[in-house]
Amino acid sequence: MSNRQRRKLKIRKKIFGTKTRPRLCVFRSLKNIYAQIINDESGTTLVSAKSKSRQGKNNLEIAKAVGEEIAKKALAKKITTICFDRAGYAYHGSVKALAEGAREAGLKF
Repeated sequence: MSNRQRRKLKIRKKIFGTKTRPRLCVFRSLKNIYAQIINDESGTTLVSAKSKSRQGKNNLEIAKAVGEEIAKKALAKKITTICFDRAGYAYHGSVKALAEGAREAGLKF
């Protein structure tokens, strides 16, 4: 088991998405960044966004745009408050940019 997987399990013990406050989960690969808003009570994904077809100067701008996109989709489904699941990644770089983009677009953490 990798170090990131261990950190992810420690974080997931504490964070649980409900109907009133779902979980915003981030996955970061070497090329792209993905985000989902999940209701863990029913096990369903409510909203998702990805960076596959996005254009930008650098990864931080693209991640921020993904955060803004997921926030707009969530607000359209009347989701205003979430809990942030960084999935074992450091709160730095593209993960932080995604979170800031979602906050600026109107989500409350």
